[in-house]
Amino acid sequence: MSESGFSDNRVQAARIRVAVADDHAIVRQGLERLFSTTDDMELVGTAASGNEAVVLVERAQPDVILMDLSMPDGDGVDATRRIVAAGASTRVVILTSFGEETRIVDALNAGAQGYLLKHIDPEKLLDAVRSAAQGDAPLDPRAGRVLLEQRRAPADAGSGLTERELEVLSLVGQGLANKQIARRLGISERTVKAHLTSVFQRIGVSDRVQAALWLREHQGR
Repeated sequence: MSESGFSDNRVQAARIRVAVADDHAIVRQGLERLFSTTDDMELVGTAASGNEAVVLVERAQPDVILMDLSMPDGDGVDATRRIVAAGASTRVVILTSFGEETRIVDALNAGAQGYLLKHIDPEKLLDAVRSAAQGDAPLDPRAGRVLLEQRRAPADAGSGLTERELEVLSLVGQGLANKQIARRLGISERTVKAHLTSVFQRIGVSDRVQAALWLREHQGR
């Protein structure tokens, strides 16, 4: 302990709390060993199914959870959607062997913060977790290309937006901030952000100003 008498607590508080959801025990054990080699992370729990992942996030409140896609009792996309809808502050990063476009789009639309493939180098995975904990979006190059292609594709007036996404977009067009939108719709600010992420991807924009302009252009069509 330092002269101040609280260095241990300060170090503990600074560590990134990580959880892992994967139905393969060997993957969970391997990631547990990997995180044990770091000084700035701690593994706070593991889950073997989608339902377990949701419960784990609620109980342990990790900063980041690495989420597999193919799991029993609720897959990774469903678990991600439920975690985001519950307003959890946990950032979900998909860690999977699936690189298909539909998988990537579904996961990001569900509110995942990042998307990584399991062949990633261990050190790069650790850096990705640190990045996600800071609010960035770590993406495998394949996932990045999918997002780029989505934004290049021409957006039509509907763009497959859900009724709730259209509500959020309309309020953005009125100049409301996320906190105001959350209060107006009776949902969490985290859920508003998840809806906006989906909206931006679907209509091919990157920020609120572009989204408002898109809405103005397509209203009444």
